[in-house]
Amino acid sequence: MTEKEIQLLGFERQHEEGVECEDDLGNTWTEDEFYYYTYTIARGFELITNASDETVDGEWFAEFFETDPAIRFYDFAKTQALINLLEAHRV
Repeated sequence: MTEKEIQLLGFERQHEEGVECEDDLGNTWTEDEFYYYTYTIARGFELITNASDETVDGEWFAEFFETDPAIRFYDFAKTQALINLLEAHRV
């Protein structure tokens, strides 16, 4: 999926600021800022995308948060159908 398609599905952008890191030798560096998207279906049940610094050729995916194994969706139409199905059954 493209980032525009993620936005069209109603995902919300989450921003992570640069983080200062230090290794065992005392070397420090700042990791780059990045962002990702989330879509909350119900409390504790949400979809999350890969991070902006993890995309390959601008391609995004959505997956259920913290599942093992991961359940990923790469296709816009299938992700839209899933969201529509889940949203239609919320009570």
